Amino acid sequence: MFNYSCKICAGLKNMNTFSHVPPGFRFHPTDEELVDYYLRKKIASKKIDLDVIRDVDLYKIEPWDLQELCKIGTEDQNEWYFFSHKDKKYPTGTRTNRATKAGFWKATGRDKAIYIRHNLVGMRKTLVFYKGRAPNGQKSDWIMHEYRLETNENGPPQASIFISLLTLQQFLHALAFKL
Repeated sequence: MFNYSCKICAGLKNMNTFSHVPPGFRFHPTDEELVDYYLRKKIASKKIDLDVIRDVDLYKIEPWDLQELCKIGTEDQNEWYFFSHKDKKYPTGTRTNRATKAGFWKATGRDKAIYIRHNLVGMRKTLVFYKGRAPNGQKSDWIMHEYRLETNENGPPQASIFISLLTLQQFLHALAFKL
């Protein structure tokens, strides 16, 4: 649940935070759909048919607070989607600031190219949330996939808006192998 001491979360206390969707609705878009439909429309300021992806300031909200804010419908979820803007670490630089009050998001692995009919449409970056401050942060079970539009694999991102898929990893598989 929300930590209402956070100013942003306090305003949500009396707000109906989940999207209204029909019973049985499941939102599980592919990488291609997230980039080529939702993100492309958002960047072009076009209407998205079903408004299920919220705008949030990722760097002012902790991952455990995003669960309730980005909830779709009333059923339990283990994935949450949201739009956010990149926050530059330095005004004239290109590095992204991914810190929150409680920790930071750290990129892991290589970015994955997203293609539609052999055309590059976007990239997916995987990030893990660490509690505390770098370089001594403690790795958490929160994983985020950040999607952005691209024109080619070596080109710069096309906009500072991105869409994210946040998940809370369950390590039951790993636990079973340790027994």
